[in-house]
Amino acid sequence: MEGTVKCIGLMSGTSCDGLDIAYCTFSTPEKAPINYKIELAETIEYPKEIVSKLKTAETFSLLDFLLFDRQYGDYLGLQVRQFLTKHNLPNPKFIASHGHTIFHQPDKKLTVQIGNPSNVSGSSDLNVVGDFRSVDVALGGQGAPLVPIGDKLLFTEYDFCLNLGGIANISFDQENRRTAFDICPMNMTLNFLVEKIGHEFDKDGEIARTGKVIPELISSLEKLPYFTMEGAKSLGKEWIYAEFIPEIMKHKDASVEDLLATVVEFGCNMISRVVLNKCKDKITRMLVTGGGAFNKFFIERLQNILKGKCEVVVPDSLIVKYKEALIFAFLGLLRWNNKVNCLKSATGAKKDNIGGVIVIAKS
Repeated sequence: MEGTVKCIGLMSGTSCDGLDIAYCTFSTPEKAPINYKIELAETIEYPKEIVSKLKTAETFSLLDFLLFDRQYGDYLGLQVRQFLTKHNLPNPKFIASHGHTIFHQPDKKLTVQIGNPSNVSGSSDLNVVGDFRSVDVALGGQGAPLVPIGDKLLFTEYDFCLNLGGIANISFDQENRRTAFDICPMNMTLNFLVEKIGHEFDKDGEIARTGKVIPELISSLEKLPYFTMEGAKSLGKEWIYAEFIPEIMKHKDASVEDLLATVVEFGCNMISRVVLNKCKDKITRMLVTGGGAFNKFFIERLQNILKGKCEVVVPDSLIVKYKEALIFAFLGLLRWNNKVNCLKSATGAKKDNIGGVIVIAKS
């Protein structure tokens, strides 16, 4: 194991709000907590053409899908190379690239993240670690969430780590093992709704703040089978557009403001149920990151519903925005050193595993 390693983490979430690039430094990951630093990070806004393709790629012909997989890989590698040149940074040991999830159906042993690692390597001329989820899915796991091992080893001071991205997910220690799962849709649904009134997103949750909660909609959402499932579980774009959003849109006469307020309340309810069930009689701390951490209305509602039983901690903006990119860099480091980077306790796989393919740029 090397003492100090510089590497890049790339993350593109289901909200399609841009490519996160984080240039990170790690100390030797032998025991928790691991010393880490995000040296520099940036979000690259996607061109409209790429956003359109990312949102519709599941409808492509097989040939067009494969071509886009390679083209998007070239794009990722090029963005890294430009990032390094722009900031005059030395080459990292490797790029750890999550890619962008298009299909996620673990019950069929299927998960696909586009952005071919070979193309990322070819266009950046750097080593690449990619395709982190496939091994776990092949072992009967959900292939998600993958961040729990990073939460456990990098953020030891928190009882819970909540990420509010396109999908809200959480991880925490339970009976000496790391438990994690997707709780509910988050920004993907909020953005879908607010786009109907001409906004890309609901800044600070101010539009949702003006709405009124629809109790019968919350009740019907709670009855969706996913929310009664126990154990390892994960959500995909397909399920959200096939089950969750249609349930919301049954209330076609409701205002967008009321739908937004209801989705916020539903999300806070789902999160608080998990947290309060684990808090028991002690006061706990929860780290909140991801784009949803900037939604002031959501955070206020979450704090109110938790009733002081759990301290909600929104860290500095660098961690809020780039925690997932940081953790994927860390997952890449574990893979590079042939160490477990995916926990069966979080994904439901047959065993802990080492996920990711490595592409070596130079002999």
